[in-house]
Amino acid sequence: MTRNLFLFAASLAALAVAQPAVAAPKTVTVTIQNLAPVNSVAFAPTRVGFGNGSFDSFNNGSTATAPIISIAEGGSGSAWFPAFAAADPTAVLGSIGMGPLTPGQSATQVFTIDSITNPFFTFANMVLPSNDFFLGNDNPMAYRLFDAAGNLTLTTINQTAGQIWNAGSEAFDPLNAAFVGTNSLRTPENGVVGFNFAELAQFNGLTTGAGYVFQSNLQANTQVFRISFSATDAAVPEPATWASMILGMGMVGGMMRRGQGQASATLRKALA
Repeated sequence: MTRNLFLFAASLAALAVAQPAVAAPKTVTVTIQNLAPVNSVAFAPTRVGFGNGSFDSFNNGSTATAPIISIAEGGSGSAWFPAFAAADPTAVLGSIGMGPLTPGQSATQVFTIDSITNPFFTFANMVLPSNDFFLGNDNPMAYRLFDAAGNLTLTTINQTAGQIWNAGSEAFDPLNAAFVGTNSLRTPENGVVGFNFAELAQFNGLTTGAGYVFQSNLQANTQVFRISFSATDAAVPEPATWASMILGMGMVGGMMRRGQGQASATLRKALA
């Protein structure tokens, strides 16, 4: 029995050494920055996902659906997260930031992902103030962070005012707009998703939830948002370490069996 246990442990160890490293776990640090002019737009918490590039939450020129509406009209992502998980069950999902990210502010979050399985990055956040404006990527494969070998190849994503989206789902109304009005009061717009930052100037002069008086001061090429990435290898046992662990387990098992056998023999002699 002991010999068989050792043979089993040795076989597992050899298998661990021989197997190629398929997974490539990475610790990814993501930092977001609000680059907008002073007293200009803020951003609701940024919802993010690292996946295989299959989740597509919206498309330019199409009617917005529940996943992106949950971002654009309230910033919660209450429908965005479940839809992402359903489309890509192995994706790593999360949020960056706790509240409105005002001009000049930044926030950081750390994620552990498999860079081979989940090389693509998707994000979305609500632009404040607005009824249904947001930032995000309509192409789920627009931002590939890692190459086929698991190496980080994209370190920065920059967004300008010209890349601000209008979901076309809620009619413009400052009284109902998030950050300057009562966000729970909404009137359907029945439009389609499209780029639109110019409308933000209509909030000029209104006091925001953060206490400053809003002034858009945006041009199409104005930098408003930046996402930065850094990555390190996650701390996981190397194949050789696994082999040693398995062999060690086999040796402990063998010693326990020998110990049990010796104890049984001693007991038999005592009872003889």
